[in-house]
Amino acid sequence: MSDYRKILEQVRDGEVSVEEALLSIKKKPFEDIGYAKVDHHRGVRQGAPEVIFGAGKEASQIVGIIDNMMKNGQKTILITRLSGKKAKKVAKCHELTYHEQARIGVVGRMPEPSGIGKIVVATGGTSDIPVAEEAALTAQVHGNEVVRLYDVGVAGLHRLLSHLDEIMDASVIIAIAGMEGALASVIGGLADCPVIAVPTSVGYGASMHGVSALLSMLNSCASGVSVVNIDNGFGAGYLASMINRVKKTSNDVSL
Repeated sequence: MSDYRKILEQVRDGEVSVEEALLSIKKKPFEDIGYAKVDHHRGVRQGAPEVIFGAGKEASQIVGIIDNMMKNGQKTILITRLSGKKAKKVAKCHELTYHEQARIGVVGRMPEPSGIGKIVVATGGTSDIPVAEEAALTAQVHGNEVVRLYDVGVAGLHRLLSHLDEIMDASVIIAIAGMEGALASVIGGLADCPVIAVPTSVGYGASMHGVSALLSMLNSCASGVSVVNIDNGFGAGYLASMINRVKKTSNDVSL
């Protein structure tokens, strides 16, 4: 439920005056803090608040953005591509949970799952887990229940087939693989839900740092498979969350 919905409900219930509600709504959609323009209306437009991309930012800048977000009421803040060195500096100013493998930092508590179903995150191999964890944690921060199926690649197909119940029960599946990227097509041929394919840069020379997996996934013969960029676990987790909340959002609007 958005802050604006809460405001309107408070007006309806007589808890807030019309003038007070108008003042809240009129607040700037973003705040310029010099080195960043923090988008406070992102949650209203997209259903999820702004995420901080940690790469290329100084730790002090990340802290400043977090300060601004918290001042404006954001409860849980996700920071992606955050190095361990920067995480230590940020943790001196805020209560930060750092996930080293995924290079993700979370300020605030993980929300309770509120999506319509489960998001399955599957990897071809153990080497794909860092990207998978970025996807899984992104989905969890956005209020989704996540099931992890790691190291279930096509080199040993029986490993994947032993998890058919989880695959059939999923609302969305994120298939993450390097090398030839065949996992997405296999899962796409088994599942009755959307599959988001994530090519990783894992592989030998001819894999071209993930380009081979990317092209394989783009050429998938399985229907219902979409593809995000190489190593883009965040993008996959975010999109999966949007898909997993479409029905719920539609129902909310009709109330």
